[in-house]
Amino acid sequence: MRSKQRETLKRKHVIVYTDGACSGNPGPGGWAAILLFGQHEKVLTGAENPTTNNRMELRAALEALRALKEPVRVSIHTDSAYLARAFNDGWIRNWQRNGWRNASKKPVENRDLWEGLIEAAAMHEVEWVKVKGHHNDEMNNRVDGLAVSAITSSH
Repeated sequence: MRSKQRETLKRKHVIVYTDGACSGNPGPGGWAAILLFGQHEKVLTGAENPTTNNRMELRAALEALRALKEPVRVSIHTDSAYLARAFNDGWIRNWQRNGWRNASKKPVENRDLWEGLIEAAAMHEVEWVKVKGHHNDEMNNRVDGLAVSAITSSH
């Protein structure tokens, strides 16, 4: 087994659920992340106003990655197809190669958060898991409730 594979196997595995919410788009928004490691759980929430739903989805993942204290294997569960596909389908690499322009040649929105995510993910082995929103995934429903609550608790 190669040393990089051994190193990866030795890393702790953290499971993360993230979600963002917005009341109006743009409007007041909230984000939440739940980090799970063994029996440990850490809940993070925050709010911004004005903002958009996409910014809140990205902020939740960014803050979760920033909360990790050491390099880990991390599975980030999100109901945001935008976020999951950007990493899983190579959109990020294309945007960078094209000077942060999307397929329509327009500037990529939320570049600040995308660049933050790239930087925060660099030290980890990240798996982006797309989950179905507002379905029967208990943790996704819980993080959704926390994101919505973050909006109202910030006012």
